[in-house]
Amino acid sequence: MSLSVRDLRFAYQKTPVLSGVTFDAAPGELLAILGPNGVGKTTLFRCILGEQKRYSGTIEIDGTDAGTLSPRERAHRVAYIPQTHGMTFRFSVRDTVLMGTSHTLSPFGSPGRAQERAAGEALDRLGIGKLSDRMFDTLSGGEQQLVYVARALAQQAKILLMDEPTSSLDYGNQLSVLSVVKDLSRDGYTVLLSTHNPQHALWYADKVLALSDGRVAAFGRTGEVLSPALFGTLYGTQTQLYETPGGTVILPVPNKPESKGDQP
Repeated sequence: MSLSVRDLRFAYQKTPVLSGVTFDAAPGELLAILGPNGVGKTTLFRCILGEQKRYSGTIEIDGTDAGTLSPRERAHRVAYIPQTHGMTFRFSVRDTVLMGTSHTLSPFGSPGRAQERAAGEALDRLGIGKLSDRMFDTLSGGEQQLVYVARALAQQAKILLMDEPTSSLDYGNQLSVLSVVKDLSRDGYTVLLSTHNPQHALWYADKVLALSDGRVAAFGRTGEVLSPALFGTLYGTQTQLYETPGGTVILPVPNKPESKGDQP
């Protein structure tokens, strides 16, 4: 399922947040969204999800104007995967994943066999079926993030929006979650993933959308877009790219301390 955004503009009162944002994401692509805090990444997601409606420009989901979709119709197409923040609600993993099927129920309906099957298949697909009876708040951060992904899969939407999904995870869990997400894109999902770590984009993303002050600083294939010049624009840092057997890595250029001979 494809996503097309054209000349998207949004402002909180009179403060512009998004200005002329244009990009496309196709089935089977993982699009990384980069940029410092406050450049509009979360607002972009909220517009796509229909939570912010007072935007100008167009958002099309598989060729349909997103503004014409009901919340239920949009939920059939787009799923949101939040960050983990040490959530403490007392639901089992199975019930948490079942929440992803709520859009298929009548207002007073209860999950039936179809919803149970969708939740079970999602858990098994991610290899976490053994966690079904555990309480969500007893899981590690990495396990919680995978449960959120399973909830999105149970929703059976083909566009996945992930807002900094690895921000609170340790290094090993970051790579584990990103590997799972990459596999989903290879299976035909359209994935938009915001991250503060451009290395994640280099290793996992097919395309990159870089935002600076609410505008598109760069958009295109990852290897063609990411560069030390772009990192300087986004983060005000000096970096270098190095090719290694494991892929391209980003290294900062350290500031050299002044030598004693340079001091007055």
